[in-house]
Amino acid sequence: MHTIYNVYRVDGMTCDHCASSVSEELSVLDHVTDVAVNLKTGAVTIASAGELSLPRVQAALAMTGHSLTE
Repeated sequence: MHTIYNVYRVDGMTCDHCASSVSEELSVLDHVTDVAVNLKTGAVTIASAGELSLPRVQAALAMTGHSLTE
């Protein structure tokens, strides 16, 4: 199976705790194999072994108090 990479921009990440929370929440989604957070740019790269549902990603981010950049 091949790895799928999705890159998202996340609003409101201002510290290492924010980045860690986002990474932890996204890591537990089905098929996710890795999460890389770039705090400086707000970019979050999710590696997965299957398709990710955008509403599931948004819900996971909402659990941390963050959202996708429009």
